Amino acid sequence: MLIKGKPSVIRICFFGTQTIAMIKSMTGFGKSQCQFENKVLNIEVKSLNGKTLDINLKIPGIYRSKEHDIRSLMARHLLRGKTELIIQVEGQNHPANYSLNKVLMEKYYAEIRAFAKQMGHDSDEELIPAILRLPDVVQQEAQHLTEEEWQVLVAGISEALEECDNFRVTEGLHLADDIRLRIEAIGALMEKINPLEEERHRSLRQRFVRQLETLNDIASPDPNRFEQELLYYIEKLDITEELVRLQKHLAYFTQTIDEPGSAGKKLGFISQEIGREINTIGSKANDAAIQRIVVEMKDELEKIKEQLMNIL
Repeated sequence: MLIKGKPSVIRICFFGTQTIAMIKSMTGFGKSQCQFENKVLNIEVKSLNGKTLDINLKIPGIYRSKEHDIRSLMARHLLRGKTELIIQVEGQNHPANYSLNKVLMEKYYAEIRAFAKQMGHDSDEELIPAILRLPDVVQQEAQHLTEEEWQVLVAGISEALEECDNFRVTEGLHLADDIRLRIEAIGALMEKINPLEEERHRSLRQRFVRQLETLNDIASPDPNRFEQELLYYIEKLDITEELVRLQKHLAYFTQTIDEPGSAGKKLGFISQEIGREINTIGSKANDAAIQRIVVEMKDELEKIKEQLMNIL
């Protein structure tokens, strides 16, 4: 949207209410164009994933006095991520006010001319153009930002931020769809463990019987102590609680995705709990078939964690 402004009349761009998303990506892009008097301001906002809000500004010197306000405006819209704001000015047709630092020019001239003669060069034809390119010889008078121009700039930045935020919403929807599919895949893999549990229990019973038979030639153990050791051994191999907790974590993860607001960090914590239960199932199962399923579940979880790195 093009915004035109004059000292007496200002027209500010209007944009809709900010969309509330289930989850948002930290990758975004937005742009806008504003016009104030004879200036055309091209504004771009880019954002990538990051643990905190990291703002980089590439703006003309005239707007540096408002850097704090610009950063506050961006922080309210983007919250987190590595962001960059670029403002380019076009169409400044009015003559700029320049002045020459004559004292400095005379000093440069005297020293350079003396050195040139010492080196055997007496020509002064290119001396003045060379001096004009030296630092601080040509000085431009400072430009002042008016309140009218600032209001137009704020509207343009807000529009670019709004577009960037909408981009994040769209990307977030795609990420959410992919993550849900992978959570469902982990749930489906978990269901495959249940049929294998009966076979695993049968195998464990056979192993217990074989080991008990080896005790025939040994003095009878203390029945109470033997029962305690046996219960401890069975409990150590039981994965029922881990499967129940894993199912609850998966349900909680899906519920959190559908909640409004920023949920990236919360989803990261839940994914850690999911990983903890999967690892425990793999270590306690002591069964090749179940451990193969655990490997597949870990693979899906790692892909989820990669996606969560880009979730706001």
